[in-house]
Amino acid sequence: MVILISKYLVPNGYMGMTVFPFLLLKSKTLKENRVLINHEKIHLKQQLELLIIPFFVIYVLEFYIRLLQYKNRKMAYRNISFEREAFENEKDLNYLKKRPFWNFIGYYSF
Repeated sequence: MVILISKYLVPNGYMGMTVFPFLLLKSKTLKENRVLINHEKIHLKQQLELLIIPFFVIYVLEFYIRLLQYKNRKMAYRNISFEREAFENEKDLNYLKKRPFWNFIGYYSF
């Protein structure tokens, strides 16, 4: 994992994002935010499990499905299965040590 700081690469309204092998943060101070870093590490694991490109294809498709479902961008984003897993477990700093392979599947709901 390589941490890069860029207020320009991270979309407005977000503090960070992950594009394997990079963790992009909006500001240098966020490097100390262990919960945010853990959230993004969960996404790194998800991306590796899906061999990176399929992760992004599924992520975008699921976002648009959720957008049709909720008609609200924030709710659509929060209900993407990858995000649901990351948000639910971001405070558990030991989560990745015990996380089962492809655990995000349990967070799909249609």
